Amino acid sequence: MKILDGKKLAQKRSDLILDKLAKNNPKLRKPKLVVVLVGNDSASEVYVKHKKKACEKVGIEFELINFLDSVKPQLVLDKIDKLNKDSKVDGILIQLPLPKEWNEEDFLQAVDYSKDVDGFHYINQGKLYQGNETFVPCTPLGIIKLLEEYDINLKGQKVTVVGTSNIVGKPLIGMMINRGATVTACNKNTLNIKTHTKKADILISATGSQFLITKDMIKKGAIVIDVGITRDLKTNRLVGDVDFDSVCKKSGYITPVPGGVGPMTVQILIENTIKAYDNHKK
Repeated sequence: MKILDGKKLAQKRSDLILDKLAKNNPKLRKPKLVVVLVGNDSASEVYVKHKKKACEKVGIEFELINFLDSVKPQLVLDKIDKLNKDSKVDGILIQLPLPKEWNEEDFLQAVDYSKDVDGFHYINQGKLYQGNETFVPCTPLGIIKLLEEYDINLKGQKVTVVGTSNIVGKPLIGMMINRGATVTACNKNTLNIKTHTKKADILISATGSQFLITKDMIKKGAIVIDVGITRDLKTNRLVGDVDFDSVCKKSGYITPVPGGVGPMTVQILIENTIKAYDNHKK
C-alpha cells in the first residue's frame, strides 16, 4: 500500500506558482480572486479561510464579499454582474451552499465563464464533455493531477465512481473518459454497489457517507481515492467515505483523509485563478 499524498503535491505545485508570480513584472497587477459568501455557515467560513490563506501564500489578491443571509437575491446577482465587468478581477467563486430557497444554478451561471474558476458554468462543463477542458471543477482536476504525479495511467483502466454530483462525480466521469478510462458510475439508486466496486482498478468515492467503502468492496491492489470528509462523532476525527484502516491493507494506492484530495482541491483553485489571469492578460 502506498499513500497518494495530496498535501505534499499541493505544496510542490504551490511553490511553482510562487516562483512564477515572483518573476512577474512588479508593475503588473496581481491576480485576483473574489469569493461571494451568503450567510455565516460555519463550514463555508472554514473553507473560505483555507482559500484565502492559499491565495495569500502565493501572492494572489483575495477578496471576500459576505452578504447577510437576509439579502435579496437580486442584490447578489447585481454584484456578480459588476465583478464580471471588473477587469481587475480574474476569478469569481460562489461559495456553496446558498440559502435553501434560492436556486443555486442561477448564481453559478451568472458568473462569466472566463472567470468561472470553479468550473461550474454550462459552457465550461459542455466543453469538458466535448474533450476540450478549459475551466474544470477543482476536486476532479485535483484527483487527475494526483494520479499523474504517481505515474498512474488512466488509459484502459476500469474506473468506478461512487457519487454523481455536479461538483465532483459527473465532471470526474467526463475527465476519466477523456483520458481513455472505462467508467462505471454509481449513485444512491445503484443496486448492489459492491458488484461494481470490486471490478474497479481505480475506485473513487465522493458521497460524504462515512465508511461506505469497506475492505470487502475492493479488489486486491486497487487504487482508492476518498473524496468524502465528515467528522466521526465517536472519535471527533475527520474521516472519509473509505474505512481507511481496513482498506489500506488491501489497496495498492490510497488517499488519506485528511491530507489527500482536500489540499489538491484548494491548490487547483489557485491554478485556475492563475489560468484566468493569464488569459485576461492576453
